[in-house]
This record gives sequence, C-alpha cells and structure tokens, in this order.
Amino acid sequence: MKTMNTPTLRFKEFSGAWEVKKLGDISSKIGSGSTPTGGAEVYQTFGIPFIRSQNVNNECLNLKDLVYISEEINNQMKGSIVKANDVLLNITGASIGRTCVVPLDFDTGNVNQHVCIIRLSEGYEPRFFHSYLSSERGQKSVLSFQVGSGREGLNFQAIRSFKIYSPTLLEQTKIANFLTTVDEKIAQLSQTAQLLTDYKKGVMQQIFSQQLRFKDDDGREFAEWEEKSLEAFLIPEFREVEKPKGLYLAIGIRSHCKGTFQRPDADPEKNAMDNLFQVKEKDLIVNITFAWEGAIAIVKKEDDGGLVSHRFPTYVFNEEISNYKFFQYVFIRPRFREQLDLISPGGAGRNRVMSKKDFLKIKCELPCVEEQTKIANFLTAIDDKINHNQTQLDAMKQYKAGLLQQMFV
Repeated sequence: MKTMNTPTLRFKEFSGAWEVKKLGDISSKIGSGSTPTGGAEVYQTFGIPFIRSQNVNNECLNLKDLVYISEEINNQMKGSIVKANDVLLNITGASIGRTCVVPLDFDTGNVNQHVCIIRLSEGYEPRFFHSYLSSERGQKSVLSFQVGSGREGLNFQAIRSFKIYSPTLLEQTKIANFLTTVDEKIAQLSQTAQLLTDYKKGVMQQIFSQQLRFKDDDGREFAEWEEKSLEAFLIPEFREVEKPKGLYLAIGIRSHCKGTFQRPDADPEKNAMDNLFQVKEKDLIVNITFAWEGAIAIVKKEDDGGLVSHRFPTYVFNEEISNYKFFQYVFIRPRFREQLDLISPGGAGRNRVMSKKDFLKIKCELPCVEEQTKIANFLTAIDDKINHNQTQLDAMKQYKAGLLQQMFV
C-alpha cells in the first residue's frame, strides 16, 4: 500500500512517495523479557547485562546503572536476549515511550518485562525507526496506543500495529547518519555540561574547606577566614509601598536556590494586602514560608523595582564585609540549607515559617572582602561557561526537534 506522503524536509537526491508500513510487518521480533526467578536477589555485579527501563534513557542505552545476571539465567531467558541494532522501547510506567538503539559494540544482554525488543527485518535501518519513535509524531503515536484502566502500558499487538512511513533503505540510512551526527554533538555538549558541573562542585569544596586559597594582586596571602553571624553584614531593609492600582511586576523565589522569577502582569485585585514591598538589585530576599526548601535568592538587575509581600524580607549587604556575589555561593551549600531547615519549625508546606530573628543568627565563615571578590569572580566565570554550554545544548536539542518534525511523515 502506497501513499503520496513525503516529509517537509528532504535530501535533494531523493524523491517519490514513502510507503506506510506496520511495524509488525517489517520486524522479525517484537517482545519483552521478564523478571528472573528469584527477583532482584539474582542480580550480580558482573555477567550478562540485564537491561531495565531506567537503562533506556536520553535516547541511548545507559549502562551506568546496570545490573547483571548469570549466563545460566540468560540461557533460561533466550526469548528476550538483546542484540546489537535492536530497537528498545519502554512499554510501562512513567518512562513509557523512551527508546534507543543497542550500539554495534554491544555483545549480548537481556531485558525485563518493561522493555520491548523491536528487531527489524533486513532492509530497514534501526536508527531511522528509533528517530521516528523519538519524534513528537512518533511519541504521540506510541502514547495513543496505551492500554489499561490508567492507560499505563503498551501491548505487543498495539506495537505491531504501529504505522510508520518508510523511504528506501538508502534514504533511511542518509537520514539516520545525519541525525546521528546531531546526536553526537548533543552528547558532546552534555558531557561538557557534566564535566563543568563536576569541576565547579570540586573547586567549591576546595574553596570552602580552605584547601584552595587566593592571593592578592601582589601575590600575598589574605587573612584567615573568620566566622560571622549574618547580622554582621546583612541589613534588613523593607521598602513598603502602597499596592498599585493596575498590573505590576511581582517577584517570586524558586525553591532549591534556583533564583528569582517574575510575574510582570500581577493583578492587584488578587492580592488582599494593601501594601507591598519593593526590591532592589543586589538585595538578598528569602521566602520565609519555603526557606526550609531553599527559597533564597539575590535580586537580579531585571527584578529591580519589583514587588513582594511581607513574607519576603529583604536585606542589603554591608559591602565592607561581604560581597553579594560571593554570598550567593554560600547559601547554596548544604550546611547553610540545613540551617535554614532548622530555623523553620513546624509541619510541611506553609506551616513551616522561618524565624527572621534566627535567620540573622546563622553563622558562616567568610574570608576578607577582597578574597571574596576573587572567589566570586572565579566561580562566576565557571557559571558563565556552564550557562553558555547549556544555551548551546538547548539550541541543539531544539534544532533536532525541528528536524524530527520535518524529516518524518
């Protein structure tokens, strides 16, 4: 059966219609495995790789969290042995629809009941069909075939009935090779992101344990770090203003030290308070309701003039003692987060309110302000590299998503 469907984006040397195929008609195997007799107790630290749904992630076979089974058990589960070039598809749970191709250098393995093996017949490129299944169109198709009361799984009959538009093997391979190049760039950027993150974590541990010290511009040692309470350099400053009559810029704080966010069209009618408080760039602000969850941040330039409620106390820095850029690396540390938790008694959620009095009693070790500045500049440079790499990674992922949207029917 042929259709005149062709993709929006196509290599110029190809023309003609793509054929619609049922996955079951172009596969020599569609099936999954099972949990070995004895359950998790039979897993080993070496042997035959046993692939679970968590190993099918980020469109690749992730071998970091891998368990193994004995060769004897593998032989008892011959029907679910995995080979190179198999397409793996998660068919249950929250990871349903995640897919990958088993790499060519993979020797042998097995899968559990949550992972489906799709072994394509000769003349079909596994990477092409994996890319289709990973595309927005492919994912919609996969999810539309979920079964069960909670639509939480895929059965083999549904998988076999998947309809996929397929070009010639030559065009499949051309598309697959091109998308593989894009995936390699994404993998490189992802690896760089992890390396930079690990490097930052390592140097921060060295800096705050004082194993790594900076020197002044003349090469001389700075003074020893001193323990200070926050009240020694944080000055409460509450800029109370009348609630605007029209829409206004509201500032919020993300949990887990993820910074501020904006609501530029906040409606005063939805705020019962008569007065609000204005924030300024470089302020330290805390959400006393969720301080225990790391809702603390430095006000950014673009937040300047925004408004918060009385639950967001604001503080300015005594710049002779502390650099605000340095302090943003202090409050993300686990020890500081633990202290925020301790001074926020009560139950979960809005029943846990931070004591503003106890907040200023929190102690931390600080170097002199000159060393703080050098540390802040050093760590900021690493953050800039991390952010630049993340921007490139996001752009490449978006580029790939656009390709997948246009290169498949």
